[in-house]
Amino acid sequence: MATDSPLIIALDYPSLDAALCMADQLDPARCRVKVGKELFTRSGPAVLEALHGRGFEVFLDLKFHDIPNTVASAVQAAAEQGVWMVNVHACGGQKMMEAAVQRLDQHGLATHLIAVTVLTSMQADDLASVGVNTPLAEHVERLALLTKQSGLHGVVCSAQESAQIKALCGEAFLKVTPGIRPSFAAANDQQRIMTPFDAMQAGSTHLVIGRPVTQAVDPMVALEAIEAELSGS
Repeated sequence: MATDSPLIIALDYPSLDAALCMADQLDPARCRVKVGKELFTRSGPAVLEALHGRGFEVFLDLKFHDIPNTVASAVQAAAEQGVWMVNVHACGGQKMMEAAVQRLDQHGLATHLIAVTVLTSMQADDLASVGVNTPLAEHVERLALLTKQSGLHGVVCSAQESAQIKALCGEAFLKVTPGIRPSFAAANDQQRIMTPFDAMQAGSTHLVIGRPVTQAVDPMVALEAIEAELSGS
């Protein structure tokens, strides 16, 4: 079931049963879902099959980062399982990203391929501790441009960087933004955060939202509140 919604709900659960219990409370016509490392490592392709069977488009958030052939093969494997989107780390470099793009093209696979620039939990001092001494925003921009030059569809980025990435890479270039907190939710452990409305206004194309929906008493009521924020009402 295809959806035009920009909302991607993060199913950050340790088990298949817990993830599907949440998915069963959501409407696949009004959101997509994200499967991350813990859930996929514990449940494997079964979680993708179950979510696809419920009509959801799935963002497989595994952030591949390895030698080019290994990443290309992993991206191919994800695409062949029918995921809507999969990602890699842009810091893996141009050869790695181009290999993944070429593999999808060779096999006629239409999965969206995006790259992580800088994790939203990181600040400038975190980058400096691993030897990156350029300003955080400049580093994100460099990686976003490299991602576009490598032929990918977009990036994962903070909402604070969306406007500049839109200016650098174009409106059609996807800007998938975690660290989104509706006005009714707490920040938790994300640092570079923004409300849904502000993020979309800044240039984000898709919003990844977890606890404000998944920990709500009624997840669909929370999702509806986010939709209302996006409409400005």
